[in-house]
Amino acid sequence: MDFSFTPDQTLLKNSARSFLDEHCKPATVRLLWDDPRGESPALWKEMAQLGWLGLSLPEAHGGSGLGMVETALLLEELGRAAYPGPLWPTMLVASAIASHGTDEQKKRWLPAVASGDARAAVTLLDSDLDWNPDAVSTRADKTPTGWQLSGLKRYVAWGHVADVLLVPARAPEGVSLFLVDPSAAGIGWTPMMNMDPGTRLADLKLDRVPVCGEDRLGAPGAGTPALLSLLRRGAAGAAAEMLGASRRCLDMAVGYAKVREAFGQPIGSFQAIRHKCSDMLLETENSHAAVYYAAWALDAGAEDAATAASIAKSYVGDAARKVCGEAIQVHGGIGFTWEYDLHMYFKRAKALEAQYGDAEYHRELILRHVAA
Repeated sequence: MDFSFTPDQTLLKNSARSFLDEHCKPATVRLLWDDPRGESPALWKEMAQLGWLGLSLPEAHGGSGLGMVETALLLEELGRAAYPGPLWPTMLVASAIASHGTDEQKKRWLPAVASGDARAAVTLLDSDLDWNPDAVSTRADKTPTGWQLSGLKRYVAWGHVADVLLVPARAPEGVSLFLVDPSAAGIGWTPMMNMDPGTRLADLKLDRVPVCGEDRLGAPGAGTPALLSLLRRGAAGAAAEMLGASRRCLDMAVGYAKVREAFGQPIGSFQAIRHKCSDMLLETENSHAAVYYAAWALDAGAEDAATAASIAKSYVGDAARKVCGEAIQVHGGIGFTWEYDLHMYFKRAKALEAQYGDAEYHRELILRHVAA
C-alpha cells in the first residue's frame, strides 16, 4: 500500500510553500494584524490566480475539480505561514453551494469565488454556542417575497470582508440554509477580541433581515445534513492548518536547539531537550496520519468519514497545543516574547481548536459513532 502523495500533490504543496515563504512572511502577517481589514486584497488575487480558491470547485465553474486531500495540503501550508484571511471559510461556503445550490446560485457565486472576486463567511454558532445543528435558534419567518431572518450568530470569522454569508436558520420545515447579503438591512456587526490577531471575529445580529426566496440553499428543512457535512470538512481543514502550525513550531524548536548553547554545548545535546523534540515529532506525525486519513475518507465517501474527521479535529487540536507549547519551552524566555515569531503559530493553533467544533463536541460524535 502506497501512502505517499502523487507528483501533482507534491508539486502543489511545494509551490504553496514557496509562494507563502515569499509573500506571507511573518513580517507581512504582523503588518496585516494592524490593518483594518486584516487581510491583503493583493495577496487574495494572487492566490486566486494560482487556482487555490477554486481548488475543489467543478471545472465547469472555473475550478480545478480536486478533492479534500489537495485542499488539506494547501491548508497545512497556510497554517505553517499563519496566513491571515478568509480562504477556508470561502472555500467551505463555495463547496456547499456546489453541492446544494441551484444552477443559478452556482453560476452567480462559484466563478466569482474561483476568480477571487467574492469572499464568503459561514455562521455556525448561535447564542448558546452549541455546534449541533439541532441547536440552531435563529428564526426564518416566511414573507410574501421570501424570508426574514432574526437571531444572533456568534464568533463569525471574516464576516466584515465577506460578499455573501451562509446562514443556517430554523424555518417551519426545519433547519434551512440561506445565502445572505452582508449589507442587507437589519444586519449588525460587533467585532470580538480573538487570541489570534490573524483571524477576525465578530458577532452577527440579524433583525428581520430580508432574504429572497431564491437565496435559500438546498431544499426546505434539509439544512441539517448539509451542515453536518460542512462541519466535517471544516474540522478536517482546521486540523490541517493546525498540523501546519505544529510543523512550523517543531522546525523552529529543532533549529533553535541546534544553535543555542549552554554550558559550552548546543542545548539539543541535553536529554531533556531531545526528549521534548522527540515527543513533538511523535505528536506531529500522528497528526499528519489523522489529517490525511480524514481527508482521504471524505473524498472517498468512506463509511467512517465522519468519525475520521472528528478524530482528526479532536486529536490534532490537543497535539498542536502541546507541540506549539513545547516549542516555547525549548526556546525558553525568548519563546513567548512579542518580537519572536513563535507565538503567532501557537495562537493560530489554539484559536483553531475552537473552530468547527471543539474537542468536546467531536469526542461526543466519536462516541456516538462507536456506540451506534
